[in-house]
Amino acid sequence: MSGAVPDNDQEVPVPSPDSLPTLGRASARRLPLLGASAPQDPSRAGIIHLGLGAFHRAHGAVHTARALAAEEGDWGIIGFANRSRSVVDPMRAQDGLYSVLELADTGTRADVVDVHRGFGIMAEDPQAVVREIATAQRRILTLTVSEGGYSVSPRTGHLDVDSAAIRRDLEDPANPRSVIGLLARGLAERAASGEPFTVLPCDNVSSAGQTARQMVTEFLDHTSAPDDVLAYVRDQVAFPDAMVDRIVPASTPGTSDQVAELLGVRDDAPVRAEKFSMWVMEDHFPAGRPAWDRGGVIMSDEVSKYEQVKLRILNGPHSLIAYLGALDGRATIPASFEQDWIAESTLALIRDENLPTIDLPSGLDADGYIEDLTHRWHNHDLGHRTRQVGSDGSMRLPQRIPTPALFHLEQGRMPALLALTVAAWFACVVPPRGFEPGEQARAMSDPDQARLQEIASRVDTPAQHARALLESGCLSEQLAQHEDFVVAVGELLTTIVTSGPRAAAADALAASLKENR
Repeated sequence: MSGAVPDNDQEVPVPSPDSLPTLGRASARRLPLLGASAPQDPSRAGIIHLGLGAFHRAHGAVHTARALAAEEGDWGIIGFANRSRSVVDPMRAQDGLYSVLELADTGTRADVVDVHRGFGIMAEDPQAVVREIATAQRRILTLTVSEGGYSVSPRTGHLDVDSAAIRRDLEDPANPRSVIGLLARGLAERAASGEPFTVLPCDNVSSAGQTARQMVTEFLDHTSAPDDVLAYVRDQVAFPDAMVDRIVPASTPGTSDQVAELLGVRDDAPVRAEKFSMWVMEDHFPAGRPAWDRGGVIMSDEVSKYEQVKLRILNGPHSLIAYLGALDGRATIPASFEQDWIAESTLALIRDENLPTIDLPSGLDADGYIEDLTHRWHNHDLGHRTRQVGSDGSMRLPQRIPTPALFHLEQGRMPALLALTVAAWFACVVPPRGFEPGEQARAMSDPDQARLQEIASRVDTPAQHARALLESGCLSEQLAQHEDFVVAVGELLTTIVTSGPRAAAADALAASLKENR
C-alpha cells in the first residue's frame, strides 16, 4: 500500500496515532500488501534470513515482495534477529506486517510489506537456525549480519580462529552460536538429505559469497567434518556473490506518526529508506529462487565490478563525509555534504583517486551514478547520521582504502584524499592525546577501538599516533610498508589536531590536485 502526504491548502484533521488500530491482518484489509501472494503457512516459506534489521526489511524483503507481486511462489521469509526483540516482538504482534516509509524529493510514501512468515532470535535459540537450514522446504538463506558476522581475520584473510566466538564454536561445533558456526552446522545436517541450497550474503563484504563459502569450509575443516559433508557443501550449496545498495537511516519516533498519517494505522516496526535501491546478484540458485529479476534486481556475472563501484564511489567517500562532518560538528550526512569544502573533497576523492582504479561493469553510466549520489547525500529527509556511517571503520575501511591507495602508490602517486580519510577516522575514533573530536565523533563505535586506543596510548605526537596505528596492521600490512603514505596520514592528522578538519581537507585537496594535473 502506498499513501501520499496531502498537497492542498485545506487543513485535514489527523487522528492521534495512539487512537488508530495497530497494523495487522484485520486493520490492513483495505490496504494492498506487497508480497501477500506468498503462502501464509510458515512450513512453505522458502527463504531463511539472518539479521532481521532495518536494512533487510527495507531492501531484500522489499525486492522479494515485489518479485512475488510479479510471480507467485513459496518464497515467504523466516526471519531471525541477532539478539534483540525490538523488531521481532512488534512484527509478531502485527502478523509479520510492517511499513517502509520511502523518502524522496518528489514526496513521501509508505508501502506495507507482507512477506515474513516466521520469526526467531539467534542468540536465544541458535538451534532453531540449524533446524531451519536442515529443513528441505527452505531453499535459500540470506544474510545481513554486517562485516563482523563473517568472522574473517583482518590480518590473515582466513577464519578468525582467535576470536572468542569462533574458538567457542570450534570447541563445541554441535552447539554453535556464531553465524559461520550456525551455517556450518546447519549445512552439515542438511547434507543427510542432499537437498540443494543457496547461501546469499547481502552485506558490504567484498566477494561476500566466496568469502562465506571459504569461512564455512574452513570451519568444517577445523572441526574434521566428514567427507560427505564437505562434498555436499562443495557440490550442492551455492554461494552467489551479490551487491546491495540502499540508504536506510534509523527510524525515529516521528516515523510511526508519518506512517499513521499516510495509512491510517499505527505501525510499531516501520523502517525508513531512500527511493534508490540496487541489488545485483549472480544467478546461481540450484534450488530455485523468487522472480527477483522482475522485482528490480539486476542479474549479472559482473557482480565484482558493481562491488568495486559501490565500495569506491559510494562507501569510501561516504566514510570521508561522515568523518569530516563529525569533526566539524555535523550530525547528519546532508548537513556535512552541504559544506562546500567537504563536497569538493569528496567528489575529488571519487573522480581523481577512486574512479581510475575501477573496471566499470558493462553499461554503467558512471557520471549518472555519481550525480545520483550527490542527490542522495543531499537528502535531508533521510537524516542519515554521521555517527552511524562512521562506526565500525576497522571492519569497513580495510575494504575501501588499501586497494585504491596501493594502486596509486605503486605508480608513484600519493592518494592524499584516501590518506585524509584514514587520518579523519583516527581523529574520530582513536583521537590523539589531548584532542577532543566532538560529540558526533565520540558517538562512533568500533569493535577494535579498545585495542587501537591501547596501541596509541604509547605515543605522544599525532604523527607518531598515525604511524603506530598503521603499523599495527589495522588497514593493511602492505599499505603500512609505504613510508610516504604513513607520513602523509601523520601530517594530515597533525593538521586536524592543530588547525581543524577544514585545513586538513584543504591540504589534501591541494596535494591531490597537484598529483592529478
